[in-house]
Amino acid sequence: MAIAANDLRRGQAIDYNGEICVVLDVQHRTPGNLRAFVQATLRSIRTGKSADVRFSSTEKVETVPLTTRKMEFSYRDGDDYVFTDPETFETVTLSPELVGEARNYLVENGPVTVTFVEDRAVSVELPPSVVLTVTDAPEGIRGDSANNVQKPVVLETGITVQVPLFIKTGEKIRIDTRTGKYLERA
Repeated sequence: MAIAANDLRRGQAIDYNGEICVVLDVQHRTPGNLRAFVQATLRSIRTGKSADVRFSSTEKVETVPLTTRKMEFSYRDGDDYVFTDPETFETVTLSPELVGEARNYLVENGPVTVTFVEDRAVSVELPPSVVLTVTDAPEGIRGDSANNVQKPVVLETGITVQVPLFIKTGEKIRIDTRTGKYLERA
C-alpha cells in the first residue's frame, strides 16, 4: 500500500530502495521559501544500519504490513535475549541492539510486545510500568527527610534509580519504563 511521505509515522515499516526498513523518527520540515519535505530516520531490517532519508512531502512510499505478538522474556543466552510466545511456546532470540534500552526492565516471564515484519522481529515494546525488586538500598539517614529526599538503589536488572528514603532492600517497586523513574511500592 502506498502512502504519501507526509503520512509516515514512527514504527511503520516501508520498502525503501528495495529494502525493508523500520521508521525510527519522522520530522516534517518547511524551510524558508523552499518546498516542504519529510526527514526520516530508517533502520534496515536486513543490515540493522540506520540512515537519515529525505522525502518530498508528496512522494509516495510503499508500506509493509507489521504484526505484533504478546510475548514473555524467558532468559539471556550469552548476549542475546530469548522471548517466548505464552500460547504457542514458540521462541524468538533477539540481539542486544534490537532489545536496546528495554533490557534494563526485562525480568523473567515479564510481558513485552514484539513487532514483526515478514516473520522477522524488528522491535520490543515494554508495558508502561514494571515491578522490580530492590537488590541494594543504602540506609536513609535519620532526620534527612526535609523535602522529598531520595536515595539511589540498585534493582534486580542492574539499573540504579532514585527512590524515597523509606525503600529497603528486598522490596518490590513499580518503575515507569518510559522515564526510568520510581512510581510506587508494588
